[in-house]
Amino acid sequence: MSTVTETQPGIPSSDQIVLERTQIKSWKAPIALGVFALLAIVLFVFLPRQGDSSFRFADPGDFFAIPLLTVPTQATSVICAILCVLLAVGAYFYIASGRKVPIWYAIVFALVFMFGFLTWAAAGHTVPFTGLLLGSVSLSVPLVFGALGGVISERAGVVNVAIEGQLLAGAFVSAFIASVAQHVWHLPVVAALIIGMLSAMIAGVLVSFVLAAFAIKYLVEQVIVGVVLNVLVTGLTSFLFSTVLSNDIPVLNNPPRFERLPIPLLSEIPVIGPVLFKQTIIVYLMYIAVFLVWFGLFKTRWGLRVRAVGEHPKAADTVGINVNGTRFWNVSLAGAVAGLGGAYFTLASVGAFGKEMTNGAGFIALAAVIFGRWDPIRATLAALLFGFASYLQTTLGIIGAPVPSEFMLMLPYVVTIFAVAGLVGISRAPAADGKPYIKS
Repeated sequence: MSTVTETQPGIPSSDQIVLERTQIKSWKAPIALGVFALLAIVLFVFLPRQGDSSFRFADPGDFFAIPLLTVPTQATSVICAILCVLLAVGAYFYIASGRKVPIWYAIVFALVFMFGFLTWAAAGHTVPFTGLLLGSVSLSVPLVFGALGGVISERAGVVNVAIEGQLLAGAFVSAFIASVAQHVWHLPVVAALIIGMLSAMIAGVLVSFVLAAFAIKYLVEQVIVGVVLNVLVTGLTSFLFSTVLSNDIPVLNNPPRFERLPIPLLSEIPVIGPVLFKQTIIVYLMYIAVFLVWFGLFKTRWGLRVRAVGEHPKAADTVGINVNGTRFWNVSLAGAVAGLGGAYFTLASVGAFGKEMTNGAGFIALAAVIFGRWDPIRATLAALLFGFASYLQTTLGIIGAPVPSEFMLMLPYVVTIFAVAGLVGISRAPAADGKPYIKS
């Protein structure tokens, strides 16, 4: 804690007003970067690996070929360790001088550390960089939808801890309805997939409807309601899976899957083409959803009202906005968005429902909301980061990295904790987030 004394210029000395501003210095970012810099020294300097490491950036069929990038493993990783130490020291001086560590600075540190780590881990092997990014985006899709639902709900003033339940409900219902639509009703594949997506959104709305009813109408503690809903949906879907879906899996748990739809020309650009433009329809819907939520929240009357009831509900009520009604419908909208993310598990990724298949994705999406500071674009980037960490364990297994399997399983959650606790610093949620509004 430091106190900074400022003297207003231009005021006569006899009447000078000395303003005392208390400024809290958050040392979390330098400490977090320092820990990772120390890890880089231990791995790259004291546990060196010999040989060369290669990175492949282009695939057959791309517009143009990118040569294989090959670097000496030991020298490159040591240089990255030195750069990490220098960046960590620079972060210390940022805070010591009264400034915040900018987000771009943390991104540069992360890129240097990750390049050094992949170089160290891939000694004698080739890292399929395009495949790494493609898998990261695939694992990030439900996180992005969940994070968007969290942003909408919390911008309206309701804490949405039930994202996990909304994703899981969407996954279960989409698998069941799409399977029935194709195998019982004999609808075309496209129709079955559309019905499955819509049913997933409805399932998410139903879960969020319960959250909104208890949190807004009956003034129950919102975090408790969210936790209870997660447990309820987990138990209910597991029970129905064991008693209903398992009895006839080929008919009741065998939904069609979305095929990849490459966009002509764009999909043939090296690296970004396969990653961004050779995806399923749900991923393209994700791009649209991110833009619409951002545009809606910050460029439309609807967004102004949502932010008003989340920041100052009494003032919003004074100008004629129905605070509780606005919160109720936007929490429902958030559930629909998260439910669509649940449909991705069964209609695009896995292809069938499994018990607790979301595996904590809703809580990581909630962390992305906090890391993204309740902004849809930043929350999307945070979700992509967590998706990258999740898929990194697969890549490390492919290249035979000398990393314990237990650590690789922990990796997504370690990155989540590091990002939220170490890099976010002091962040402010919407002022009325989690606070019920009682009309006086």
